[in-house]
Amino acid sequence: MKQEWRKQEKAIYLPKNKPERVQIPAFNFYVINGAGNPNSEAFAEVVGQLYALSYAIRMSPKKNRAPQGYQDYTVYPLEGIWDLNEKGRANYDGSFDKDDLVYRLMIRQPGFVTKDYALEVIEWLKKEKPNPLLEQVKFESIEDGDCIQMLHLGPYDDEPASFEQMEAFAEEQGLKRASKIHREIYLSDTRKVEPAKLKTVLRFWLEA
Repeated sequence: MKQEWRKQEKAIYLPKNKPERVQIPAFNFYVINGAGNPNSEAFAEVVGQLYALSYAIRMSPKKNRAPQGYQDYTVYPLEGIWDLNEKGRANYDGSFDKDDLVYRLMIRQPGFVTKDYALEVIEWLKKEKPNPLLEQVKFESIEDGDCIQMLHLGPYDDEPASFEQMEAFAEEQGLKRASKIHREIYLSDTRKVEPAKLKTVLRFWLEA
């Protein structure tokens, strides 16, 4: 049976557009750390390398490179953990300069992908499609744990309104947001979907 996150993991990837409290377990990701404006060419290059690695695994049976336990699946969506650099934090007044953003971009990999295999795939890509960014890729297990999340509908610049809803919900439950650092999961292709119809999962961590 094909693994399809849109059908089998709706609680994680397809929440409703209202805040909810969730427990997110550990998953394995290809990760690249970076900084700067997400509208830049450098950012697009990072995204491209993460997808190149993810599709190399997805298509590995065609090159007789499939890992043990391989099962047909749908590639997971791009995700990002966002923060501000020191300058951005010092000047934060509810708005910020996108050049001050710091990010960890990632794409989750299926459970059958071990660390050793994930690192092998990086080495294959270095030989077949060399790119300096491949030297920066890490394979990590990340657990979000106790969080508030919701589906944001519309442009990325309108996300603060959704975060306000999420913070208000947390306060009603006697909970507190741990920090302004947050996760975004991108369900829409910005090349094909107009800003008003973009779908993005927003998630932040709660204080213990």
